[in-house]
Amino acid sequence: MDETNPSPNYLKVKLEKADQQPSDLPETKKPKWPFAKRGTGKDKQKLASDLENCLSAVEIIDCSTYDFFFFKNKSWHEFIKVQQTEQKDANSRLEVKKEEAVWELFTSECTYFLDHLLVLKMIFMSTLKYLQSNEFLLDVDSWRLFANLEELNKISLCFLKTFLETAKEYVSKSDSPMDFSSILRKFFQGDLCQTHQIYCLNYTSAVFYLENLRQREDFGIYLKWCEQNKQCKRLHLPELLVAPLHRLTRYPLLLHNIWKRSSDESEKGFFWSLKEKVEKSIRDLEGKVKWLDNFQKFKQLQEVIIWPQVWDRDRRFFVPECLKQSLRENSSENILSSANRLLLHEGRLTLAENTRLLDVYLFLFDDLLLITKMKRNKKKYGGSDTGLVPVCPCLTPELQSFIREGGFCTVLDQPIPLDRLILKNVDPVHSTVFSLRNAFLIQHENRYRQCIAVFLLQAQTESAKKTWMSQIETAISNYTTQHETKESRAFCFPTESSEI
Repeated sequence: MDETNPSPNYLKVKLEKADQQPSDLPETKKPKWPFAKRGTGKDKQKLASDLENCLSAVEIIDCSTYDFFFFKNKSWHEFIKVQQTEQKDANSRLEVKKEEAVWELFTSECTYFLDHLLVLKMIFMSTLKYLQSNEFLLDVDSWRLFANLEELNKISLCFLKTFLETAKEYVSKSDSPMDFSSILRKFFQGDLCQTHQIYCLNYTSAVFYLENLRQREDFGIYLKWCEQNKQCKRLHLPELLVAPLHRLTRYPLLLHNIWKRSSDESEKGFFWSLKEKVEKSIRDLEGKVKWLDNFQKFKQLQEVIIWPQVWDRDRRFFVPECLKQSLRENSSENILSSANRLLLHEGRLTLAENTRLLDVYLFLFDDLLLITKMKRNKKKYGGSDTGLVPVCPCLTPELQSFIREGGFCTVLDQPIPLDRLILKNVDPVHSTVFSLRNAFLIQHENRYRQCIAVFLLQAQTESAKKTWMSQIETAISNYTTQHETKESRAFCFPTESSEI
């Protein structure tokens, strides 16, 4: 498959391969200092000193060596004044406005390239490669952090050089026509959108990966050294990594500005088509990013949510040891593997039981409700190294924090399909009598409309209670609307035969 045009299935394979991280190793085998050299008995302090000495030998190229660096903050009129050797005929006011709009595209691209792309490449990526060539940070995957950054640099640099040469020729020669259409056509109809799409699709995974790496002392030394470079201008790596996403969304605005100031109808049509192309690329990207975020979220949920066997969940059921293996094969974990399922709402609530109150975490999907018990077990993720637990940034901050603390969720009861869920409010009178606060009730019915489970839940605030009830009611309504045709067909019984 062509990697420049990733499909959801391709992205899924790439993500699954990329998830083999050092933090997944057993505690006894996990190296405490990942870049330790072979056959040496040095301690951490000595290795940190070696890393810092290696960094001191790194040489960073000054970005001011590029020709266009001088014009990054210059206006169109200032550029003309510097370059013009002979007086040209004055252009119309509208033509000058168009030239200024095109120049704005150029200067903003200069800032994007010099202050973001080049800094990422020369200070962060090149330094990492240098360290790895000296046997430091060998297990850090450069692609997972920077993706196709080199391609973005190449495309942007090519455009800037070509544009500047054309602009100089136009200003210095009276017979040179002002034709930037061919440059813009090559820039926007080439690989610009495609390369940005590839980068943006990797962005969430890169942030996810970076958060895990930052917990390590060796990576922290490297990161601090890079971010202290004056060319970073006090920007940190996460702020630099997001720059291509912001740049892609700004291109349509810059093209619209050029289109608005163009006088020729064919030119206007050309700039409008470029703008439409970039906007279509952004719409396609939004769909892919949404799918990718949903995939990562559900992959994390599959790891965090534990499905106990039926005999562990309910002591009434007895299963001999010889039969347990055959029942285990029908695992419930695949329930969350559907790529089409959506997580609508989630959060912590309190479940009132006979003799106690239990902390539970609810997951409301577009077709079912899942009630889980919150448990903490630091040994689950390798003892004291819970800071290295990979946590998907798509999850809520509360759940992210809970997972980092070594927490996981055990399914309390079977999933409740939305068409079998009855939601009831508990009025303040009953709440006061039974010492309940912000309570509501969830009733689970079977296909015969018999109640098989009841859950009395309490929210922390009245507002949180109303939000939960509203979310559940909306989910039930949407599910019913989408499936009423299917249900009507399912309940259409065949005509009874007259024969006995």
